[in-house]
Amino acid sequence: IIGAMLGVSVATLLGLSVGSAMLMAVLCGSASYIAVPAALRVAVPHADLSPAITLSLAVTFPFNITLGLPFYYWLASVLSSL
Repeated sequence: IIGAMLGVSVATLLGLSVGSAMLMAVLCGSASYIAVPAALRVAVPHADLSPAITLSLAVTFPFNITLGLPFYYWLASVLSSL
């Protein structure tokens, strides 16, 4: 959520449209759960990646689909009207 809020804020400051700001929020908000398992494998080669992958796919991804996208659109709409 924090990454998405930063993404929408930057997109709004750059003067992007609501749709572009929402897309920026989706990309910034989902970057962490996509990159963490890969970064963890590089940083700690013997680590068990099962919890990281499970949490990414079972918790964070559904949250972003069900609650994140409507929130990102609302936030982009509010910030673009300021």
